[in-house]
Amino acid sequence: MLLTQEIGSLSKPNWRVKYVRGEKLGKKDLKELRRWAEFLEIEEDLVKKVEEGKAEKKEVVELSALMAIRLLEKAGLDIVFDGEQFRTEMYEYPLRYVSGFRFLGPVRSFDNKYYNRAECVDKPRLLSPYHVEEFLFTRRNTKRRVKVPITGPYTLAEWSYNKYYVEKYRKLGYSWKNLRKPAKREFVLDLAKEVIRPNIAALIDKGAEIIQIDEPAVTTKPDEVDIFVEAFNEMTSGLNCKFSIHICYSDYSLLFPHVYELKGKVQLALEFANRGIKGYDILSLFKEYDGEIGLGVVDVHTDDVESPDTVKERILYASKFIPPERIYVNPDCGLRTRSWEIAYRKLKNMVKGAEMAREELK
Repeated sequence: MLLTQEIGSLSKPNWRVKYVRGEKLGKKDLKELRRWAEFLEIEEDLVKKVEEGKAEKKEVVELSALMAIRLLEKAGLDIVFDGEQFRTEMYEYPLRYVSGFRFLGPVRSFDNKYYNRAECVDKPRLLSPYHVEEFLFTRRNTKRRVKVPITGPYTLAEWSYNKYYVEKYRKLGYSWKNLRKPAKREFVLDLAKEVIRPNIAALIDKGAEIIQIDEPAVTTKPDEVDIFVEAFNEMTSGLNCKFSIHICYSDYSLLFPHVYELKGKVQLALEFANRGIKGYDILSLFKEYDGEIGLGVVDVHTDDVESPDTVKERILYASKFIPPERIYVNPDCGLRTRSWEIAYRKLKNMVKGAEMAREELK
């Protein structure tokens, strides 16, 4: 009851970013590397190789991944990953393994953040499975349960230009007004069937038991939530694995009634903490949903560290709506926007708060 889990990303340390770029590490970078290596009890020879500039770039990526795993373990999480240290980000990285896309250049997502947006120019096909090496590395380096996050088909489609399918439906005689949804539906379903499903199958074949589908864009267009549900069912049908869906901060009421059409008891890992305690009231909508709820109890958009008591109270409040045996405890989202110091303190208090709630609910 109340198992604790990560959602995905941790920030990439400066020493890792600089080394991979071919830049020389400064005294501050080396000091930070040494401090965390000692705190997380990382093997000396791995650290020294980086300090001396003798490590290959892949070894540096693996070192940051190992440290991320150890950080999550030391915080006490039941379910871990590598902080997505093998990846650049969640959009361009997977599309590099897929045919049918052409990258057009950076577009602004929010604030000063940009991503390299692509257009779909042909039916997408998976060139080779991705995240498998990262999963195998994580599994070799932990005895905890491992959960692999994967960007979902709806988000990949929503964040891309839909040139191929729009042109296809124009040739079929559809008006601009009437082609948007069928063109989007076929785009998303092809990504689900031709890209995400075989990638999931490859992970399961290597031993993956828990897979999280990241779909931050799901509620962007409320009339397309049914497409997301259809695609999820298509790409997971018959696969022997526990599935979770992570949806970032949004109006979760838009998921209804379509969420009831998800096949299997799918976990929904959702973001609540940045709404305050009353933000958990929306859980009343999920009373009839028979899957698990990944309860966001830690705000990832602030350096303020929630106390164990705050985490405990959020869990107890949520248990008024959702039976505690169906609740998993997690941060709102990935912690990549926070320093490792803040992320560790937040996660450690999250685990302690979950323990306190567990005791009260016995």
